[in-house]
Order: sequence, then structure tokens, then C-alpha cells
Amino acid sequence: MDRRESCGSVPRMSDLHIEVETSKSSMDDLRPALDAGLKEEFPGGMLKWTWEGDVMHLSGPGAKGTILLEGGLLVGHAHLGPPASLMRPVVEQKIGRVLKKAAT
Repeated sequence: MDRRESCGSVPRMSDLHIEVETSKSSMDDLRPALDAGLKEEFPGGMLKWTWEGDVMHLSGPGAKGTILLEGGLLVGHAHLGPPASLMRPVVEQKIGRVLKKAAT
């Protein structure tokens, strides 16, 4: 492994990709649940998000990502750098919960 790609045994950067099936056909149907779920999972305003058409853009300390609807799948993708990359399992779990709840 290239030394620039890690800090000890912890990678400095990490990509996160989550897909959840949904029967909902538009982001308009998903938007309220996504907004509410993110507020619940990330209280205190550390995670920010904006909507650009049907794409949700997210950002937080060391993280940038998107959530969109693609062919019956709610797709979340994020690039995690420090400090978010150190908390990848927690971030993945929280975003996964939000997507699953919104998709139903």
C-alpha cells in the first residue's frame, strides 16, 4: 500500500456507496422523508444538505456526497476524508437507515 493512502492502519480517504430499492417513482415522494431522516440521524447541524433538482447534495466535516433516485434504487454516494473517514461505519449505518426509511 502506498504510504500516502493510509495513516497507520486507517485509510485517509474512503468512498461510500449505498443502494436501497424503492417503489417510489420520484424524488418528490422521497424528499420529505429524506429531510426528516437526516435531521433525526444528524442533529446539531453537522451535516448540511441542499437540493439541486432531484439530487440531494450533502456535506459535513470531511465528507461530500449525493443521494439520487436511479432506476428504482435510492443511491447514496459519498467521499469521506478525515475526520469522517474515521467514523465510516457510523456514517454508513446512519445514511443507510435514512435511505431505508425513506424508501418504504
